[in-house]
Amino acid sequence: MSSALISVIITTYNRPDALTAVVDACFAQDERGFEIIIADDGSGHNTQAAVAALQARAPVPLRHVWQEDLGFRAARARNLGTLDARGDYIIFLDGDCVPQRNFISQHRKLAQRGYLVQGSRILLDQAATERVLRQHIDLQSLSTTEKLAWRRAGGLNKVLPLLLTLPDIGRTSKRFTWRRIKSCNLAVWRADLDLVNGFDESFLGWGHEDSDLVVRLYNAGVLRKDGAYATEVLHLWHQENARDQETSNRAEVLKRAAAGTVLAVKGLRA
Repeated sequence: MSSALISVIITTYNRPDALTAVVDACFAQDERGFEIIIADDGSGHNTQAAVAALQARAPVPLRHVWQEDLGFRAARARNLGTLDARGDYIIFLDGDCVPQRNFISQHRKLAQRGYLVQGSRILLDQAATERVLRQHIDLQSLSTTEKLAWRRAGGLNKVLPLLLTLPDIGRTSKRFTWRRIKSCNLAVWRADLDLVNGFDESFLGWGHEDSDLVVRLYNAGVLRKDGAYATEVLHLWHQENARDQETSNRAEVLKRAAAGTVLAVKGLRA
């Protein structure tokens, strides 16, 4: 894994200021062995203009895949990004999750055949998020003193994972857990995504398409590795999406978990 190309797939929808902050943080990574694919769930011209501006100064390959806005279709957007990706290892990142400077190199260190890596996140509150975007604050450059001050003021929901990096020891488990499944920071081998046919595009509306992927990967023999205290991202505040499909989506995931389902109904090879 030391020299393999990593594809970072960043999902976005009509939030060009946050997307710019995330991609700028990717540009500032401490390594360059990666490419970026913006997986766009139907954003308008403002996002297209932001992506064009980012492409003009990108130090790594940056491409933009787009689909028509037909509601929340994050699963299909991520599949479009996967199909465009050229790397053997894929990191899924949301367009409002700002990575630390060593985010990609830490994911590279944790990459292990037979495992996905579930990354971790730290939440910013609304006031801190608005300040970051309005003042174009570089979150990667915050000093320890500043991070502690933000935590005391309630701008961050936790701070210790930003101050302490733990080694790759005791991170794997053979047991399945529902805890902290989040596709906003998730690393998967491309071969394993092909094995389960990627995200399932039949999941429409907000919720649980990421849990479905992890369940099917587990059913296929791909285990989880914990990326906490190594791969944290700073998750900018946003209003919650409508969750009208959450109950039915969750019920489908539970059914697939019990049935041992591996393949997406409508996925990469749909």
